Amino acid sequence: MIDNIRWLGHASSRFEGDTTIYIDPWKISPGPKADIILVSHGHRDHLSMEDIALIATEKTVLVCPPSCAEQAAASGCIIKEIRRGESLTIGDVIVTAVPSYNTDKPNHPQSSDNVGFIVEIAGERLYHAGDTDVIPEMADIRCDVALLPIGGTYTMDAKQGVEALNMIRPKIAVPIHWGDIIGSRTDAEYLAEHAPKGTAVRILPVVN
Repeated sequence: MIDNIRWLGHASSRFEGDTTIYIDPWKISPGPKADIILVSHGHRDHLSMEDIALIATEKTVLVCPPSCAEQAAASGCIIKEIRRGESLTIGDVIVTAVPSYNTDKPNHPQSSDNVGFIVEIAGERLYHAGDTDVIPEMADIRCDVALLPIGGTYTMDAKQGVEALNMIRPKIAVPIHWGDIIGSRTDAEYLAEHAPKGTAVRILPVVN
């Protein structure tokens, strides 16, 4: 699965396979058209209508929390609302929304409908955590690849990212949400150096 994942910078990623999936596209260049777009919440660096316009078609399915649905509808995509704990099957892809929130910051309250995503493709599971701190619900996450925000300020930092990895224990972790608004390569390298045994950290180059 990791060979099909492209980091587009910040919290944006693309899965390239039989189905092309974008997650939180922002500041991206025109690329392959999206079969599925996943939006974790409504902040401008996650729900960007300008960026969605670069990759969307009338057949693109856009999955988002209810709070984003009205704005996202202007994209012309097929809108599918999703709430924490719910799953959708889109072709051969299963998308499940999981909790994503801050515990000690006001930016992403638990009371919001913000989500992270588990994306299951051909029996493998990709976890995109969204903008979150370390939360108890991570103990229930099962995945092969985890995309974790580690920039701090608005999400967990790298040290807390290690704590999250000890809970999740993915085969591979990819640090995201660094290098633009907040966070640096030093944070990503800290995660790589301190990851638990059995989890390989891949610091991906930005593809854009």
